Amino acid sequence: MRYMLLIYGGEAAMANATEAERQAEMVKWGEYTEDMRSSGAFLAGDPLQPIATATTVRDNGGEPLVTDGPFAETKEALGGYYILEVADLDEAIKWAYKCPGARHGSIELRPIMDFPGPS
Repeated sequence: MRYMLLIYGGEAAMANATEAERQAEMVKWGEYTEDMRSSGAFLAGDPLQPIATATTVRDNGGEPLVTDGPFAETKEALGGYYILEVADLDEAIKWAYKCPGARHGSIELRPIMDFPGPS
């Protein structure tokens, strides 16, 4: 099964961290990603730019309504994601718990829908 692992956390912690703290955190993320790759669970993943760079688009009566920033004010922002290929939800939960982001925020797991391709 494929799952999207969505990583939520506060941006202030990293913004206020020292360079040494940021480097130590990046080592943790690199090791986590490499563990996932070597296990065969990793399909894709990327960190996202800070929430201040976000743009939200809505339908405004047939025209796009474009606004800066996220769609809602929250303490935690979506900071990145991984796409996993695992046997089941239990295995996805194990990867989510191992994620460094789980120590400072929350990890949302969402199964990815499979649609039949053209025949």
